[in-house]
Amino acid sequence: FYREMRRKTGLMMEGDKPAGGKWNFDHDNRKRAAHDLFGPGPIRFAPDAVTREVMDLVAARFGDSFGDLHPFWFGVTRGEALRALDHFIAHALPGFGDVQDAMLTGDRFLNHSVLSIYLNIGLLSPLEVCQRVEAAWQAGDVPINAAEGFIRQVIGWREFVRGIYFREGPDYVTRNALGHDRALPAAFWGGETRMECLRAAVEQTREEAYAHHIQRLMVTGNFALLAGADPGAVHEWYLAVYADAFEWVEAPNTLGMSQFADGGVVGSKPYAASGNYINRMSDYCGSCAYDVKARPGPGACPLNPLYWHFIDRHRARFVGNPRMATVYRTWERMPEARRTAILAQGEAILRRLEAGEVV
Repeated sequence: FYREMRRKTGLMMEGDKPAGGKWNFDHDNRKRAAHDLFGPGPIRFAPDAVTREVMDLVAARFGDSFGDLHPFWFGVTRGEALRALDHFIAHALPGFGDVQDAMLTGDRFLNHSVLSIYLNIGLLSPLEVCQRVEAAWQAGDVPINAAEGFIRQVIGWREFVRGIYFREGPDYVTRNALGHDRALPAAFWGGETRMECLRAAVEQTREEAYAHHIQRLMVTGNFALLAGADPGAVHEWYLAVYADAFEWVEAPNTLGMSQFADGGVVGSKPYAASGNYINRMSDYCGSCAYDVKARPGPGACPLNPLYWHFIDRHRARFVGNPRMATVYRTWERMPEARRTAILAQGEAILRRLEAGEVV
């Protein structure tokens, strides 16, 4: 789909070949952020009189709802959206590619554009944004991996999930291929948690109505998947808490990519991961109450036993999946005593979640 979109739009094409000789430069886009990186962050706008009037209305009618009303810094006009685009291209896009999957304590935005808010509400068009990014690359202002990676997220992924949503129809949001039915953990609504990655992602979500794609997919989404949360509840949460969440773009990302509730329409395998992924792509684990490298025991990161518990309980569905063959070989090579201990700890964590206890 992405290649067809590149051909259709002509973006970053050299005749009928992709610029740079490759369609995808994602192998350059998986670097961990340095502790002192701290990106420029998105441009912030002061609320005008109309916005302040709406904020007063929200405060009066929905004052007890999840989320912080102040400070409100999003742009609300076409002109402000264009300024946000200019700011991203000039200040953040050059380093966007390298660390687009990274997470860093103290920097909620890194080099992300935070343009999805303006794209999804119609203040910017996808093609104009991509053409501006392409022009910055052509001018030599940004590297090819940054430009290609950003354009792929828009004309590749965003347009792909839009097509999925309208092709699959109204019942898409009711699907639950894995049969998950647990309540959404209280931590998603600001309840206490000892997991630093989850705490940071939810706190940011509450205060900014924003978290970038890896925080959504590999922290909150991954935890909900491993915990067996009802995908409908997960879907409703994402739809409620993010400023850029419109159902056509949110549902395939949540129910398809994140929760595998569509049974493989969006992705051929579930995006399940242990704590090792979080440790590799962030600095959250360094200040966490849990030890991401510990073997089963009270101090071990909950993601680790939950991951293997998920793998084991869904073995019948995924053992024949070629993309998961290595995972199951690793699991089956573990000594039986260790597998038993891991599953027991995973089960204990699930019981604690069901009981509303802090994890």
